[in-house]
Amino acid sequence: MARTNPRHATVRSPAGVEGNARLTSALGASIFVLLFVEGITILQIVPMLYLHVFIGVVLIPISLTKIASTSWRFFKYYAGNPEYRQKGPPLLLLRLLGPIVIVLTIIVLATGVGLVLLPTSLRGQLFFLHQASFVLWLIATTVHVLGHVIETAKLAPQDWFGRSRRQVRQASTRQWVVVISLVLGVLLALVISPHYGHWWCGVAGYRCT
Repeated sequence: MARTNPRHATVRSPAGVEGNARLTSALGASIFVLLFVEGITILQIVPMLYLHVFIGVVLIPISLTKIASTSWRFFKYYAGNPEYRQKGPPLLLLRLLGPIVIVLTIIVLATGVGLVLLPTSLRGQLFFLHQASFVLWLIATTVHVLGHVIETAKLAPQDWFGRSRRQVRQASTRQWVVVISLVLGVLLALVISPHYGHWWCGVAGYRCT
């Protein structure tokens, strides 16, 4: 009697809600690592300004991708998809915080890029908005991260290891989504970051000649 190859005997579930959860967790874990480095740069912002801007720009594509993946779950749940309805929504507090985190994330990233690229006359207001939105974002995101930390730690690695990645279809697609988001972020950062020296122009009395 022929032996069954365990690899080919694995039952592979459709991507669906589990695939979405894995992708969202992998994106979230990547963002957490980038934010940890970004947080270090804030401790000595002047000498580490280039790195601060670089990491901030890298965060843009992957943050937008995560927003898209969480919005997809939101849409499927409220559209009545049986699989998403069965999984259920996040805790009420996390549902309420979700839109706040999204809006604040967009404001923080947009004002950061604006400080680098927009005219000097706007930078005083942008700097204040960047700082204020960051403080609010940090509070909301801390609660958000704590609410998802166990799920993220469990799901984020599963598409990257042999046995677990074969349990849900389209693991390679999800891996490529994460990698491409990071690569796009790096390419964008290479274009924008060289202008970082303009950050202080028009801010806190600094003048650029």
